[in-house]
Amino acid sequence: MEKAVHVVPTPQAFPGRTVVSVSKPPWSVKIHNGKLERLIFQIGSGRGKFSEVEGIPRSIGCIGNNRFILRREPMSIERMKEVILEFRKLGGKELWLTNYDNVETLLALAVFASELDFPEVYAVVLIDDLDKITPVEGVKFIAELSYPEHTLDELSAYPWLHGALLTVRHEEMNEALLGNFNGEVYVDVLFPGSVRKLDFNVIELRRIYNPSTERYHDCLSGTVAVTVEGYVLPCPLLRNYVVGDLTKMTLKEAIRKKRLRAFWKMTKDKIPACSTCPFKYICHDCRALEYQATGEIDGMEYCPMLP
Repeated sequence: MEKAVHVVPTPQAFPGRTVVSVSKPPWSVKIHNGKLERLIFQIGSGRGKFSEVEGIPRSIGCIGNNRFILRREPMSIERMKEVILEFRKLGGKELWLTNYDNVETLLALAVFASELDFPEVYAVVLIDDLDKITPVEGVKFIAELSYPEHTLDELSAYPWLHGALLTVRHEEMNEALLGNFNGEVYVDVLFPGSVRKLDFNVIELRRIYNPSTERYHDCLSGTVAVTVEGYVLPCPLLRNYVVGDLTKMTLKEAIRKKRLRAFWKMTKDKIPACSTCPFKYICHDCRALEYQATGEIDGMEYCPMLP
């Protein structure tokens, strides 16, 4: 029996619904120039649904709340503020606060960031914590929820919300996007553990149009992640790729590291299995997902084009 075809929803398909991105971070369509763009600050070990131990099958898990194992004591909140301030002084414009252990720390850092004149500050909040949140002017709060445990209708009680990070299985995506919520929606599609269990068109899901992909990775370029312990990573989910340590160096020193810059310039031409593919410049893929599945940063578990 043939499998049902699930169409990726568009804003036109859902009047009044703004679907910003499906299965890829919103900045994947931005034109990159090799400069620092965003800081994803994981300010705790996290209390999210998916864990480092059990696996994180998420394509936008980078901006979501997960659960990680801390390797040492967390930085103080004073040190976290210093990191945010230094990021701003370096010209950083886009700050994401994620993976918190308590709402108080999240709000304190959100208030601090709001006073630094950032063009964009995002705070991703678990839906169960929304009643504990006091809106902060200049901070875009995004509620994270998983369907079908929760629905977008539940967010209508919070008109100050900027958006929703909706985790969903692909076959339930159309119905999950129904609901009375007027904010932006970022759809985080769950991936199975292996390509053998894929039941959707990965190429269609990954498709992007970004003229800078010939020179820069559409997701990693300009991105720096910092864990609550002070480790600097190219991506919040690539926790084995430490490129700096903010207990021993400044953020400025860390972002100058060649190892980090190599991730920014990791085009498909530098991934052997992708280099000859005719779709390589219009195909977004999550290196972290591939690394989780294969143990290799240039792994290709989820590509249906390979024999």
